Amino acid sequence: MAEDRDESQQTEEPTQRRLDEAREHGDIVKSAEVQTLVLLLGGTLAIAMFGRSATVELVSTFRIFLAQPDQINVDPGGLLALMRDLMGRVATVLGPFFAVMMLAGLAGNLVQHRPVFTFEKIKPDLSKLSLIAGLQRMFGVDGFTNLFKGLLKIAIVGAAVWTQLWPERGGLAAILLQSPEGIAGDMTRLLFKVMIAALSAMAFIAGADYLLQRFQFMKRNRMSKQEIKEEFRQTEGDPVVKAKVRQIRMERAKKRMIAAVPGATVVITNPTHFAVALKYESGKMAAPVCVAKGVDALALRIREVAKEHEVPVVENPPLARALYATVEVDEAVPPEHYKAVAQVIGYVMRLTGKLKPN
Repeated sequence: MAEDRDESQQTEEPTQRRLDEAREHGDIVKSAEVQTLVLLLGGTLAIAMFGRSATVELVSTFRIFLAQPDQINVDPGGLLALMRDLMGRVATVLGPFFAVMMLAGLAGNLVQHRPVFTFEKIKPDLSKLSLIAGLQRMFGVDGFTNLFKGLLKIAIVGAAVWTQLWPERGGLAAILLQSPEGIAGDMTRLLFKVMIAALSAMAFIAGADYLLQRFQFMKRNRMSKQEIKEEFRQTEGDPVVKAKVRQIRMERAKKRMIAAVPGATVVITNPTHFAVALKYESGKMAAPVCVAKGVDALALRIREVAKEHEVPVVENPPLARALYATVEVDEAVPPEHYKAVAQVIGYVMRLTGKLKPN
């Protein structure tokens, strides 16, 4: 894996295939600070939606313990009924909070990466039980980096929260003199302000940490030039082999064309650079068909085979170039060249006695 490679050789950015393989093994870009931010956001939204009504309901639920403790039935049956009713009301009040926090916890992962299902991270790894490895993690560079990040996070969030609490210091004593409902309402308002401040600070921290985690993810998945070459060979095939296969195919195509020249009706030449062999059978073919074509050495070979088998060779440079550019082997001559080709084939057929002159 990445930790077993020579980092000095890992100079190339990872390919998409390497990144996909890393994700399949559970190596993903994941920031704990982003997850904390989303959880904090979920908590803030939950307080904004349910905070005041929940505090009022909780105050009403627990008022009996402070205002009318003498009316509490202390026999076993009464206490059991009281606790059952109390737990039911608390669950009803706090249920929406827990639902929002659960959704926020799930969203904290989904906003960073798509779902990944792998058993790589839960496989037993005896190296993690090593005391020396554990001490290296605690007191190594990563350990001190995490410690510094934690202290910095506490300082930033603490400063943001302090900016909200300090202006309220004079009114905290007055809050305690209010009714339970008033205290709950003011404390909810103050808690909401504190969480907004903490949320703003965590947004900055989460953004910076996500960029750091992505940088580290890309760094540990960097590739060497040799790994890039090997991956290209696996996905695209060995260039040497592909070139050899392409050469073999071209040779076979040339042999097929040369073998078709003896059956051609005429070979039209440039006269030295191009050669196009056409075949036409009157009454059987709608238009002449190209059975072979070539330039330079291949054109010379086509002319030689044509002469060996007494196939007429006609020099017509413009037509030869035009046919070579527009007609592929085993394709019919396009309509724009019908007239010129018909004149050549008519001439050949009259020359060979297959077509009587008018």
